Amino acid sequence: MIQIIKKEDNTFTFQLKTKNNIVLLQGSSFNSREELNNTIKNAIHKMDSLIIFERKTATNGKFLFNLTNLEGEIIGYSQFYNSEAGMENGIKNLKNSFISLNKL
Repeated sequence: MIQIIKKEDNTFTFQLKTKNNIVLLQGSSFNSREELNNTIKNAIHKMDSLIIFERKTATNGKFLFNLTNLEGEIIGYSQFYNSEAGMENGIKNLKNSFISLNKL
């Protein structure tokens, strides 16, 4: 499920959540709803490309990933994971969620 949020500064963001209401991806800020919608639509159609996942290790030793477009701009970012395997599972769950959205 994607939740679209209009922020106080009139920009838009989104959260991609699991059925259990866990946030898989927190979106970046977008200047318009149209820009956000186009970005999500493009991400859904290009989800099979591994180059859009930027894997990172935080200074606290936890793992996270960014979802980027093909130009390298950050679309959204994940929560922190305690292990690299947990992060990879988060990426897998995110891909599956986007694939489900593509079938709608």
